[in-house]
Amino acid sequence: MHRVLVLNATYEPLNTVSLPRAVALLLDDKAEIVEAAEAWLRSQHMTLPMPLVIRLVTYVRILRQLPLAVTRRSVLNRDGCACQYCGRTLPSAELTLDHVLPRSRGGKTTWENVVAACKLCNHRKGDRMPAEAHMRLRRQPFRPRYLALVVLDLPLAWRKYL
Repeated sequence: MHRVLVLNATYEPLNTVSLPRAVALLLDDKAEIVEAAEAWLRSQHMTLPMPLVIRLVTYVRILRQLPLAVTRRSVLNRDGCACQYCGRTLPSAELTLDHVLPRSRGGKTTWENVVAACKLCNHRKGDRMPAEAHMRLRRQPFRPRYLALVVLDLPLAWRKYL
C-alpha cells in the first residue's frame, strides 16, 4: 500500500499514513501537499496529485522520548545495512547484531550498545571489546531521533525531510 510522509507545520517528520488518510487530511484542509508523484488521483468532481509528502497546517506537539524498541530491522536501517567494523554494505540476511560491550560483561541491548556487523567481523570480535579485538567502530551507535528513520525503507522523496 502507498504510504505518505506527514510533516509537522515546522517541516519536522511526524509519521506516515496511508494514501486514503492523507487524502482525507488534504480534503479537510488539515494538510497541504509538499511533494507529489506524477500520478493523479481522479474522482467525478476533482483531480488531485498523488501525495508523497504532506505538511500539517497546524503545529502538533510531539513527545520527544517515545519508547523506540531496539529491533534487528531498526538497527540495520539505522546503520544503513553496513557493517560498523569493516564498512561493507551487505543484504540484511548476511548481517548480525553485535553488542559493543558484550552481554557477558554486563552490556545491555540498547541503541547505544548494539550495531550491525557482518558475520566475519562479529565472529572476529567475539566476546571482547572492540579495542581488545583491535577493531574500530566506523560510527558510534546512537538512539535515532525519529521513528521514521528506523522503521521504514525510505523513498527518495522523503530523504530531504528526515
